[in-house]
Amino acid sequence: MRKVTTFILLFVFFSAISPFLNAQNTDIELLRTIHNSSPVLRTYSEFLSGTTKIVSVSVPVVMATAAFIQKDDDLLKDAIYVGASMGVNTVLTYALKYSVNRERPYLAYSDLNVPASLYESSASFPSGHTSLAFSTATALSIKHPKWYVIAPAYLWAGSVGYSRMHLGVHYPSDVLAGALLGAGSAWITYKANEWFWRTREKKTIIWY
Repeated sequence: MRKVTTFILLFVFFSAISPFLNAQNTDIELLRTIHNSSPVLRTYSEFLSGTTKIVSVSVPVVMATAAFIQKDDDLLKDAIYVGASMGVNTVLTYALKYSVNRERPYLAYSDLNVPASLYESSASFPSGHTSLAFSTATALSIKHPKWYVIAPAYLWAGSVGYSRMHLGVHYPSDVLAGALLGAGSAWITYKANEWFWRTREKKTIIWY
């Protein structure tokens, strides 16, 4: 049943995003506008983009470390959930990348000023950095629904998405798809995680 549900979600996802993929002219013109704005902030965009994997991996690691120190079983479960949502997101992201196999914008349009150091071997759709950032932000927000968690988490995730366009390595539709996929991955994993712990006889992980 869960496989069928996943298939339906992916079908709906493709149906929702296909108009953006087809509107190539709008996509590239919007990308050019963002890419050519504020060239002085290009270094900052590189920094933001570079924080994605560091922050996303650090979050569950720090949570798990704190859980063991404090002997907090619930916090450890939250850390495992955040890490699992990242794993689900990564699998779905690369499945879509290889399925769609969209060419990177800097390869299709020579007028984009993208240094060779930013070239990537993976396909353009969806944005992996954006999906990872939104998966992390959504998972954190679900488990800790406080404004001081939600606001900075999504501000960071949104900034990562913007940085990918500002650097010229992703179309706006890539970033939009990445945001939807990341948030969806966190939500699906949350539902699976809730079901898993409801069916366990042994509810704790940490031995006291």
